[in-house]
Amino acid sequence: MMNAFNFDTKAFDTKQFESIFFAPARAYANLAVDYTEKLANAQLDATKAYTDTGLAQLRTLMNVKDAEGLRAYMEGQQKVAKDLAERLKGDAEKVVSLQQDFVQQSQKLTEDNVKQAQATATKAAQ
Repeated sequence: MMNAFNFDTKAFDTKQFESIFFAPARAYANLAVDYTEKLANAQLDATKAYTDTGLAQLRTLMNVKDAEGLRAYMEGQQKVAKDLAERLKGDAEKVVSLQQDFVQQSQKLTEDNVKQAQATATKAAQ
């Protein structure tokens, strides 16, 4: 009779435990870390671009000296707004693409792990 203190390590198959539990968990963790890194980099890039644009606009505004300069600045605002809208759209598309890729890779990883677990269970039952 075995109890919790007399665990027979020879009867325990660590390879099966590794392939069923730890390997899939590690693979998903790697996928999640990669996704988080890509998302953080995309956010940092977007933040830098928006900050640079805002600071450039402030510097341009500070150089306005007369009515003609103010008119030129205001006309330039339309282009800046258009550029920012395009950038925002592109950034949103990038995030959606990252999310879709993560979901697809997660699904594939799950399917592969289920197949492997079924194969291991079938093998162990024989």
